[in-house]
Amino acid sequence: MSDTNGPRALLARIRAWLIAFVVCLVLSGATAFPLVTELRLLDSALTGWAAPVADLLPGLAEWIHRVREGVATADAQAPYLLYGTDWLAFAHLVIAVAFYGPYRDPVRNIWVVEFGMIACVGIVPLALICGPIRDIPFWWSVIDMSFGVIGILPLLHVRKLIKRLEAAHSGRP
Repeated sequence: MSDTNGPRALLARIRAWLIAFVVCLVLSGATAFPLVTELRLLDSALTGWAAPVADLLPGLAEWIHRVREGVATADAQAPYLLYGTDWLAFAHLVIAVAFYGPYRDPVRNIWVVEFGMIACVGIVPLALICGPIRDIPFWWSVIDMSFGVIGILPLLHVRKLIKRLEAAHSGRP
């Protein structure tokens, strides 16, 4: 009979959560590379097969169209501006690599998980400050903030599991 709360089981759960978090981080970063294509496809979908969504949420459809036009214009007239989103994508990938540390040795590298938690918290003031400066609709800032709120949840759980693993290794209850 295996112990579901023993060190091996805790390590397996920590690693599973870290893998899920890293996959989401990589996917969110990778989507920053093909912005022009993604927005073209999304805008086309909202005027095509996803038109019922556009009818239900006209503000969203208008916003996607506006962003598509802006990104397409930037791509045509000043493609170097999109280089910033390439760096955004790269940052996601680099941060994802950092999570190999806690995957390998969670107790020693708990600081990476805590760093990720701080980054998630930092999303909220960034969206609240920079959103209005960049003329981003508030509802879109709420979507951006949700990445921090959703992202911190698995990290809080992983941190709790790491603390339990640390206690198990030290013999503490």
